[in-house]
Amino acid sequence: MLGNHRLAVRRWPTALGHLALSIQLDYLVVGHVTRDLVDGTFTIGGTVSYSARTARALGCRVGVVTSASPDLDLSPILDGVLVARSPAAATTTFENIYTPDGRHQVLHSVAEMLVPGMVPSRWKASIVHIGPLVQECSPALVEGLGDSFIGLTPQGWMRQWDEAGNVRPSRWEAPGPLLARADGVVLSEEDVGGDQHLLAEYATQTRLLVVTDGVRGCTVYEHGRARRFSAPAVDEVDPTGAGDIFAAAFFVALQRLGDAWMAARFANCVAARSVTRAGLKSTPTPDEIARCERALRISVVERPGET
Repeated sequence: MLGNHRLAVRRWPTALGHLALSIQLDYLVVGHVTRDLVDGTFTIGGTVSYSARTARALGCRVGVVTSASPDLDLSPILDGVLVARSPAAATTTFENIYTPDGRHQVLHSVAEMLVPGMVPSRWKASIVHIGPLVQECSPALVEGLGDSFIGLTPQGWMRQWDEAGNVRPSRWEAPGPLLARADGVVLSEEDVGGDQHLLAEYATQTRLLVVTDGVRGCTVYEHGRARRFSAPAVDEVDPTGAGDIFAAAFFVALQRLGDAWMAARFANCVAARSVTRAGLKSTPTPDEIARCERALRISVVERPGET
């Protein structure tokens, strides 16, 4: 029952006062933080972790809605981020096994389902990013968001797992209403098993669809047109989180610039640099963002004195 959920909300670093009627965020991301097990070592991951850190690097005021066990300390990785956290018996935990044929995932535990009542009523966001990993985001989360820009990374609605936790792709159930409401959707070729007919179907149901394809960059589907954008060539160390970093950079750039082509180029640039480092250290630095802006002759980060 919703009434049994207790939210742990960390105040925004710059005090807004206890009488404030609302807290205005630039970027709100909803989904599970995760414990990722690779070669016997646990790290914190999940779309919310990578995307929130990227949005912070882009100068956004960021909020996160998630669920995890009380013993998971998020403060080192979400410093400066407002967190609404619903306690769970366990944190969503993936074991990632990398093979010559790609990544194999085993799901060991799942935290609580995320529903609209878990979003603090005082929070208002310009961009809302719904980023499920294990079907944990209720589709009802997109209702009642008014004029907020809605970005979806639906990979978690396109996964299933067996009793042993082995994860495999599955068909997204009833995507139509969510695709129709979204202002931008980012998914990968891997999410749909390379099914081009399914991608074409999704593209007809939403305003803007971006399909990422690792080192090959991305394809943007908009207004019946498809355009591919290559990614910069880099020496890859770890691709984990690159798609979530791409999505956050794309959503922010699209919302601020209003240009899908340029947003894709910018997100490609930011995400390419991310794979040169491992884990959450891959999230972009202000210097990397500034380099991408200079290379594209744009300004995505709202700096003091800019209009």
